[in-house]
Amino acid sequence: MIFLTRMDKQGMYINPDHIVSIEETPDTVIALFNGHHFIVMERASIIISRIVAYRAKIIRRSGALGRKKHSDRQKMSQFRSSTLNRDIICPENSSVHERSPLHSREL
Repeated sequence: MIFLTRMDKQGMYINPDHIVSIEETPDTVIALFNGHHFIVMERASIIISRIVAYRAKIIRRSGALGRKKHSDRQKMSQFRSSTLNRDIICPENSSVHERSPLHSREL
């Protein structure tokens, strides 16, 4: 939610996901998708910067950008162990007769 100030100096919070448009006539008018219109004191550039900051905070909190290093190490160790054991699981040098058929067409 972002904080905005109405023309009567009353504060309010708006969900930026519900904003359809921001018009900057002499007053700034915010239109929501449910049809409501609000006249606020802030300029459109300030509202947009608050929306960007709000969404950046959500992304930071979700952990999408800053992953933990220990989980990357764990994934790399799992990858290495699976690639090192690849010859044991799927030997490439074994003959056709030694392995079991994967499909009925290989019989």
